[in-house]
Amino acid sequence: MENWQTQKKYIKTFNNEECALYTHNLSVFYGGTVQKLFDVSLGFKKNTITALIGASGSGKSTFLRSLNRLNDRVARVDGNIMFHELDINQKKINVYELRKAIGMVFQKPNPFPKSIKENITYALKANGEQDKAKLNQLVEESLRAAALWDEVKDKLDQSALALSGGQQQRLCIARAIALKPEVLLLDEPASALDPVSTAKLEDTLKQLRSKYTMIMVTHNMQQASRISDYTAFFHLGHALEYDTTTNVFTNPQGKITEKYIQGSFG
Repeated sequence: MENWQTQKKYIKTFNNEECALYTHNLSVFYGGTVQKLFDVSLGFKKNTITALIGASGSGKSTFLRSLNRLNDRVARVDGNIMFHELDINQKKINVYELRKAIGMVFQKPNPFPKSIKENITYALKANGEQDKAKLNQLVEESLRAAALWDEVKDKLDQSALALSGGQQQRLCIARAIALKPEVLLLDEPASALDPVSTAKLEDTLKQLRSKYTMIMVTHNMQQASRISDYTAFFHLGHALEYDTTTNVFTNPQGKITEKYIQGSFG
């Protein structure tokens, strides 16, 4: 009987040129000795949405946060994270510059306690952009890309905290893409949203797919099947299966993957 210790790994691979980002034997240790992620090697194809699925504690958020070095202060991360043929898991890497190229949207919307406009311009100004016309253009472009412009264009100077949860999350996406990242990481971005807001967020992500490579942690199997091109299944710190979403959901290769998809655990 196949179990998590005996299941083979079924990992689809790509040519490196096709990948916006890939990892090789990525492992994560907390407290120096407690291993939470085991030798994960995955490649993420450009201009696609990849869903990371698995039960709580399976390692998917730990993996996601490693991709732009958010685990640096809390864990030891071994292995390679390749971005433009550069291993970004090196101490010499400027993580602040890296996070412009690999943006992050968190589970709970976290707009700054500033105006809607200032939420977008804050990071742009911090990165040296002072031209008001250019800033205004970037604000509109980013909000349009996040499907939020028509809802907020007449209240840009109002507090972002007055927006609904779904609007706040789309504002956070706009804030991230204002810096023109290549990769966007999303950690359960719809978990705190109602169904209507979730649908709007999913539509936004599908529209952004042509410009960005997105990697998203989700517990929502229906959401993964609706919007992702590829799906990686994590279990107890191991990436056990990675393929097109259609294949993972309709023809999983491993018994553990199949049981999870069927709702037998998680």
